[in-house]
Amino acid sequence: MAECGAESEQPQRRLGDKKHKNGELTDSDLPEEEKKQRDREDHESLVLWKRPLLTLYYFSLELFITLKGWMWRLWHQRQTVFGLVMLLILFSIAYHIEGPHQKYVRYMEKKTLWCAYWVGLGILSSVGLGTGLHTFLLYLGPHIAAVTLAAYECGSVEFPEPPYPDQIVCPQQAGLQGSISLWTIISKVRLEACMWGAGTAIGELPPYFMARAARLSGADPDDEDYQKFEEMLDQTESAQDFQSRAKVAVQKLIQKVGFFGILACASIPNPLFDLAGLTCGHFLVPFWTFFGATLIGKAVIKMHIQKLFVIITFSKHIVEQMVSLIGNSAVPLLGAALQKPFREYLEAQKAKLHHVTGEGTPAEENWLSWLFEKVVVIMVCFFVCSIVNSMAQSYAKRKRHDKSSDSKTE
Repeated sequence: MAECGAESEQPQRRLGDKKHKNGELTDSDLPEEEKKQRDREDHESLVLWKRPLLTLYYFSLELFITLKGWMWRLWHQRQTVFGLVMLLILFSIAYHIEGPHQKYVRYMEKKTLWCAYWVGLGILSSVGLGTGLHTFLLYLGPHIAAVTLAAYECGSVEFPEPPYPDQIVCPQQAGLQGSISLWTIISKVRLEACMWGAGTAIGELPPYFMARAARLSGADPDDEDYQKFEEMLDQTESAQDFQSRAKVAVQKLIQKVGFFGILACASIPNPLFDLAGLTCGHFLVPFWTFFGATLIGKAVIKMHIQKLFVIITFSKHIVEQMVSLIGNSAVPLLGAALQKPFREYLEAQKAKLHHVTGEGTPAEENWLSWLFEKVVVIMVCFFVCSIVNSMAQSYAKRKRHDKSSDSKTE
């Protein structure tokens, strides 16, 4: 009997050995919470600085799948694509044929590229649920500040084109000192600021469409941000910390007030506006209600607030006061040492504004401009790395979802 019992236990041990590998439970034996925790840890570890080769490999596969999907959509819309190609061919012919129309063609080319540049920077700034490139701090803000300083120095905003906007040079007949008003500078930078704001509004559309599609289809998208959003909706009453309560307040405002609630949230610098697209998509807010309020709020109201802040901050008398303050008492011990490079930088910028072609090169920039350029390069590189990590993690989630689907069908 003992021998029979021992023999009957051997198949069970072998069966147990199949389920356990080196003493560890397989995924099928793990509880649901532990399985999610393991998946989350694998997801967070899939970054360039931890697993570079696997991250690059998954990024390449996800990029190939994305490009394949785009090509498939273009093939389904081939009539529209053919019409756009024919239109581009006509524009190309008009562009290369000489005639009196060329000045209008060049003007349209310049304005189109300039607007597309700022719209693209705006999209990069808002796309990705808060992980986008901070293009206002890196590009638009410095551009407005440069125009403001040049306007006060030159006494005019009628900068010669070219080289403006690539380089700002004072006109030959400068205006009177003190003749520059706040509205003059606002008008000068209105186009690029509004285009950037329109780009940020466009960047809010992906989460809106994702949440809307998930709500209409009833499917549970494998997206971590959307899952966190749904958890927040389930815990609206139990939210305790300030950030959770603020998110719930934004969600309720948009849900109850509608167009004007979205407009209010989009019109002020609001780090929680990333929830607006998810909220509007989840509650099936009409597209033009969401996008119209977002476009007006970001491209018109919010941009004028930000422009006013930058222009007032970099107006002539405030800049001089800040530089003087650095040297006096704002920074003890190091004030005088820090004041010198700031003054040299301002003087170099003023010299550049009065530089005329053929008179030699202006003075070289100091370490402040060099440092700002390196900061821009580092932030752009970090943004590119975040894109690579995000696409690699998307492929890992896709692979995990396919694996779970296959296990359910077996």
